Amino acid sequence: MSAIEMPGRLPIWQRLLFAVPLFGWLAKDAAHARGEEWGYTAAAIFSMWGCSALLFGLPGLYIPAVMMVPVMFLILILISRG
Repeated sequence: MSAIEMPGRLPIWQRLLFAVPLFGWLAKDAAHARGEEWGYTAAAIFSMWGCSALLFGLPGLYIPAVMMVPVMFLILILISRG
């Protein structure tokens, strides 16, 4: 019996996702968020979306929204399955 509980090793897909520099940091913060950290993660995501709209114009605003459609369909299917 030890005084320190060692965390288990993460699955390979999480290690690969967390290794991506910008998005991996956001994903790690979202995966291990407590309290107000959710707000900071959401603010960072919306700020990146706003920066892409400023940099690329209307395509920078529309393309991330259009790419979220399959994700929302998947979430709706998972919710309906219980």
